[in-house]
Amino acid sequence: MRVAALYRYPVKGFSPEPCEALSVLEGGRIAGDRVLGVRFANASATGDGWGTKHEFAALVNTPGLARLHVKFTHETLRLRISLGGQVLVDEALDDGGRKRIAAAIEDYVLKLFENPLSSHPERLPLRVVGDGVTPRYQDDEAGMVTLHGRESLEALAACAGAPLLSEHRFRSNVAVEGLKAWGEQAWVGRRIRIGDVEFECVNAKTRCLATHANPLNGERDLPMMKVLLKALPTERPTFAIAMTTSGRGGIIRVGDKVTVSD
Repeated sequence: MRVAALYRYPVKGFSPEPCEALSVLEGGRIAGDRVLGVRFANASATGDGWGTKHEFAALVNTPGLARLHVKFTHETLRLRISLGGQVLVDEALDDGGRKRIAAAIEDYVLKLFENPLSSHPERLPLRVVGDGVTPRYQDDEAGMVTLHGRESLEALAACAGAPLLSEHRFRSNVAVEGLKAWGEQAWVGRRIRIGDVEFECVNAKTRCLATHANPLNGERDLPMMKVLLKALPTERPTFAIAMTTSGRGGIIRVGDKVTVSD
């Protein structure tokens, strides 16, 4: 088994950043992953604190965000968001830049047919939160790294009748290949090693409406939660696993060998 692809997501709920290598921090988060979020004004969390996905503009409530392309320059903390070839905003993360980024996203979201703002004015104005460095806006407050097998993706695609089903729909950090379909689900409760990093596989990932959004056009085109229950009969729709590490972390790379403990 080997690592086929690696991803991080600088802004929660926005486009992925494919990487040749990822730095796993002590405790199991990915450096540069979910370091920013676009939060509703009435969210219960204050400041830059963690909050649930439902307190943010994200794919679960705004599938049209999938059409936006994010380029985050980690070294200079500058964020550019574009739609097709048009740059909607390109700003540094100072106070003024954050306001202009939030305003541009707000303007885009309000024009969408399906959006979480038009009927909820109390969610306005949007706020850009996060320091651009600390990974903190994963779905689980504990963070964790997510992993799926590409053979599982192929099995799911066959069940859905969608041979071009993209793994971007599931927003994993690590995609591996060389195991049986759904084989990674058997890793829960075990340890795996990727390169020099040892992970503890904590749980299976329950999926939400975010998976219904086509990552290319932002339309809800497949009822993925129902398809998942058919493809992998479980109590809740499941795809991928969540992992952490109690060790010092390290670097994982595309092509790294993946080994599972007995």
